[in-house]
Amino acid sequence: MTRPIVADTGGLLRALARGAAGEPSFPDYEAALTSASLVVVPALVLAELDDFLRDERVAMRKLIAEVFDPATRYEYELPLPSDVVRALELDARFKDLEIGLVDGTVAAVAERRKIYRVLTADRRDFGVIRVGPRFSQPLELLP
Repeated sequence: MTRPIVADTGGLLRALARGAAGEPSFPDYEAALTSASLVVVPALVLAELDDFLRDERVAMRKLIAEVFDPATRYEYELPLPSDVVRALELDARFKDLEIGLVDGTVAAVAERRKIYRVLTADRRDFGVIRVGPRFSQPLELLP
């Protein structure tokens, strides 16, 4: 097992995607997900996933069951008011990226939990974002 991760929407979608024969569509994403000792799923990520999977209700129900099953390594993370405030601060600090509330919350939760490893497909934004009191802590992007 590797260290914990915070899951972003695109990273989680890729990690769970399957081909017609059931094989992983993105094996490197699946490996990053399955090797993590803990997978923190921010609540806004789950809401965004629901939007992406609106035509895939079976897949969404399966994901919800896994996230809330105490036997899995998933941990559902409700945003604290301070996370939402921090997300807006990050959005303003990195205004050229237009990261928005969901990605800002992913970064804020990573910062608060001190879990700087993020499973994401959004390398452009998360590669630039810095967290911490002096905005000096980079996020480690997986895979």
